[in-house]
Amino acid sequence: MSLLLGHIVDALGGSLEGGAVADTTISRIAPLEVAGPGDLSFLSNPRYQQQLAASRAACVIVAPAMREVALARGPCIVADNPYVYFARATQLWRQHLAPAAVQGSVHASAVVDPTAQVHATATIGPLCVVERGARIGAGTVLKSRVTVGEDCHIGERCIVHAGVVIGADGFGFAPEKGQWVKIEQLGAVRIGDDVEIGANTCIDRGALQDTVIEDGVKLDNLIQVGHNVRIGKHSAMAGCVGVAGSATIGAHCTVGGGAIVLGHLELADNVHISAATVVTRSITRPGQYTGMFPIDDNARWEKNAATLKQLHSLRERIKALEQALKAA
Repeated sequence: MSLLLGHIVDALGGSLEGGAVADTTISRIAPLEVAGPGDLSFLSNPRYQQQLAASRAACVIVAPAMREVALARGPCIVADNPYVYFARATQLWRQHLAPAAVQGSVHASAVVDPTAQVHATATIGPLCVVERGARIGAGTVLKSRVTVGEDCHIGERCIVHAGVVIGADGFGFAPEKGQWVKIEQLGAVRIGDDVEIGANTCIDRGALQDTVIEDGVKLDNLIQVGHNVRIGKHSAMAGCVGVAGSATIGAHCTVGGGAIVLGHLELADNVHISAATVVTRSITRPGQYTGMFPIDDNARWEKNAATLKQLHSLRERIKALEQALKAA
């Protein structure tokens, strides 16, 4: 399987330079460090210039600022955003070389309730379950073993990967005399257009109102989204993120892997949470936020942790000293 270099440039644009020949056969897209004479690669970060210089790739996608460095190595495609160009190239590769999914198909092993609305161009994969009153939009693809709970809606052109559960009950219980009384979850889940949800992610239905995932959101694998959460347009979350019930995430936010957002908090638009951070308060201003304890060898980490426990008493002692100095 292969594509001609000229076909890639015709489809995606960019400037073919450095002696590159349009009829060069590209057999795969590969990272700089392993790319060979039949491969297309890319450089998105100037820090990897040494890998660029040493690369044996047939052609490398670079930004205008890296044009001269790339030309010193050999053939290149100059594009405004090499990383986006690379992403488009992977789409072109899949489109031309991989077997296309049969649109408008429901696998024989899938279970679709008669009251569910599945668009004629949607694809329902093996062992999926689409429950009563659910709605699946045009061009949406459910991979294998996806469950869409009753009355949950998925928009157009979404991709839902294997094992995803949309619309399980949210975690709601009222304590009574040492036991728990279940709160029935009467809402549903509403997912917008162009959303992608990674494998084994769970999105709980709302207790009274719907859990909402807006247009263009991208969720990685193994994410837990609690009941009544709202995630704004084009936000993205990496693997193992947990968002507790009734939290609101703004538009164009990112949440790093393993981070936790506590319940009922609000994150403004364009907030970026670092991996492994626990968000314990609402964030009203855009920016990058980090809250983690750096890794260290265990003995030193224990000493630092013990010091942290004393910070409050040290603060009070400093306050007392300051007051004494003022009185003197």
